[in-house]
Amino acid sequence: MAHAENIDWKRIFSLHSLLFMALGVFLAAIAFKGFMIPNRFLDGGVTGLSILLHEWFHWDISFFLIVLNIPFIYIGYRKIGKTFAIQTSMAILLMVFCINFIEIQPITHDKVLIALFGGFFIGLGIGFVIKAGGVIDGMEIIADYTNKKLGLSTSEIVMFINSAIILAAAFTFGIEVGMYSILTYFTAMKTSDYVVDGFEEYTAMTIISAKDAEIKSCIVNDFDKAISVYKGERGYLPGSFDIKYDCEIIVTILTRLEIHRIKTAILEIDPNAFLYISSIKEVKGGVIKQKLKR
Repeated sequence: MAHAENIDWKRIFSLHSLLFMALGVFLAAIAFKGFMIPNRFLDGGVTGLSILLHEWFHWDISFFLIVLNIPFIYIGYRKIGKTFAIQTSMAILLMVFCINFIEIQPITHDKVLIALFGGFFIGLGIGFVIKAGGVIDGMEIIADYTNKKLGLSTSEIVMFINSAIILAAAFTFGIEVGMYSILTYFTAMKTSDYVVDGFEEYTAMTIISAKDAEIKSCIVNDFDKAISVYKGERGYLPGSFDIKYDCEIIVTILTRLEIHRIKTAILEIDPNAFLYISSIKEVKGGVIKQKLKR
């Protein structure tokens, strides 16, 4: 089980982890005190729920940040590991310290700027803390833990929880605040994705064509891209199920900026080529990373 692992103190106190954690927590504190709390804007998740409960009960928001994250820390300890649980605890306690002891005045009263930059800074903070090895908002991990019991996907559970939080904010503070909170939430979500995954979003393009030799040459020689080739069969069409042909299935990994040019070149070679594009969460090693480094 995950909780039986040894604690990686070297990783916890590495310069990389400490710098990313400190930067992430400080940016999140700016989002909280400079944008979100004074204007009652939420971003969903544990942080958004903490702001909502703070406004309802007028208790210190630090109390809610700690209490609401305790179940998540426990789940992280059980399912991910001791190191992760310790780094998450450190991030949350540092967050509480920043909120209570660092003076940050409201930065703007423009609601659009509050929604956009509040979401931007909290997204940066969440992303940097994740890169440090912990989290300051564990809603998605909790959702991942409960999805098997509820029969729903993680994204469905996250969306349901965040929708309920923002709906509660709309009833409490007004529809306008709820609408701006949606903008804050999506800005935070996209920003944290970019921080964690990088701006080079990779995509897999899969091509099946009768002119596979020409397409392979084009991708490798004209665009300087690596490919993988799988042996397959094409055919199995309605009305002619028994008719099939051997073929090569070509797969290449691209960035968003390369998709249009390579797709256009492939369709010029074979207008009837079958191709589809799918998102990739992460790419490790191989020719791709080497080219980027050069």
